[in-house]
Amino acid sequence: MKYLLDTHLLIWAAAEETPPQKDSKLPPQARQIIEDEINALYFSSMSIWELVIKFAKKSPLFDHDPHQLRQQLNAHGYEEISLDCDDALEIGTLPPLHNDPFDRALIAQAQHQGLILLTCDGTIAQYSGYPILYIPPVP
Repeated sequence: MKYLLDTHLLIWAAAEETPPQKDSKLPPQARQIIEDEINALYFSSMSIWELVIKFAKKSPLFDHDPHQLRQQLNAHGYEEISLDCDDALEIGTLPPLHNDPFDRALIAQAQHQGLILLTCDGTIAQYSGYPILYIPPVP
């Protein structure tokens, strides 16, 4: 399978590569998908952009350096994809369930590029009929 990971999952997966943390936020089902070598893993330039913005604002939920994250992902075989014009046009076809431009871009990219968006975000999961695999977050 081909999975596009949302921004939080990318950060949590990267945190797993440092010494193991007993309070890991990465759900076990997501870990299984990420570790299964049969799966192809993708990350979007939109996630890096989101991280750049929120890291600069010192958001505690986005405390991973964007340059380091990109290097880690590339080193571990993730394929980087960029938002193209067709992806951008796909955003316009999405129902207006919420206004987060980063989430909407990831949904559109998954739809347009034949990927499954892997997410722990319940708002993204509301987009029924789109290629989204929702995994509940770790409590």
